[in-house]
This record gives sequence, C-alpha cells and structure tokens, in this order.
Amino acid sequence: MRPLTDEETKAMFEKLSKYIGENIKLLVDRPDGTYCFRLHHDRVYYMSEKILKLATNFSRDKLISVGTCFGKFTKTQKFRLHITALDFLAPYAKFKVWVKPGAEQSFLYGNHVLKSGLGRITENTMQYQGVVVYSMADVPLGFGVAAKTTQECRRVDPLSIVVFHQADVGEFIRNEDTLT
Repeated sequence: MRPLTDEETKAMFEKLSKYIGENIKLLVDRPDGTYCFRLHHDRVYYMSEKILKLATNFSRDKLISVGTCFGKFTKTQKFRLHITALDFLAPYAKFKVWVKPGAEQSFLYGNHVLKSGLGRITENTMQYQGVVVYSMADVPLGFGVAAKTTQECRRVDPLSIVVFHQADVGEFIRNEDTLT
C-alpha cells in the first residue's frame, strides 16, 4: 500500500470533482480525524490515518483491502469509480437526479434513466456532468452522467436518455464474485 503519485491523484480528483466539485477537501479534512487515499493493487482506498497506521503491521502480500474502496485504475491509467464510494459521494453531491419508483428497478438493473422515469433534477445541470441518482425517498441508488442539460430535459421526448448509467447499488448482487 502506497500513497498516490501526482498523476494518479490528479486523475482521481478530476473524476471526483465531476460529482462533488470543490467538496473534495471535506473528504480529507473531516471533523472526526484526518483521512487519506492509498493505492493497493491498482485500487484506491479511503481510510483514516489511524487505520493506516494499524495496516502497516501487515505485509503487502497478506493485505487484501483496508478502508473503503473508492475505485480502481484501469490498465490505461484511467480512474473508474466503484459503487462503494457512493456513501461518501452522496452527501456532497452538487448535482442530483431523482428517479420515479417505476424507474428505480430499471436503473438498479444497469439501464440508463429515461425522461419518463425522471422525477426531479437539480437546476443548472450541464450536459455530461456527473450526477448522483436518488430514489424519490432520497435514498442514493448510484451515479451516472447527465446526457442532457436541465433545460433540454424539460422538452425532450419521454423515451430519450437523460442520465447515462455508471454504477448502482445493484452491482453488489450482479458482480459479487468480482468485487473485492
């Protein structure tokens, strides 16, 4: 387990800033202690410094994971967020989308959000902006990328895609054998 390099940190923070903007600093400097990001087997983990000090007692080959997995680096060094980061992204999300109860199941099966399933959307959401997807009961379901701006969503066809699916809580069940 090692600290992220400058390039890795830049790639990860650029991806996180699409969803939470400048609230990234709230992830690191929290009132309950200092938290950090560490890389282990191409995966980025988020943990408190107390846990980090305890993890140094184990050798790297014996350590499977520590903290919360935020995502992983692909072979081309692009950062891909995992659904396990949702609990940390949701409270700080700048742009949100709420889906109707009938569209929740479709989203949780890995499909994009259509205009007909859109309940609400945050004002001034730009195209290709990272959004956190909520149910109408304000339960975070996953995250994606806005396919249309807020204004375009108002006058678009009901079968048009408004949010591209990226990750959802249904992945725990669909991919439980590959998630570590």
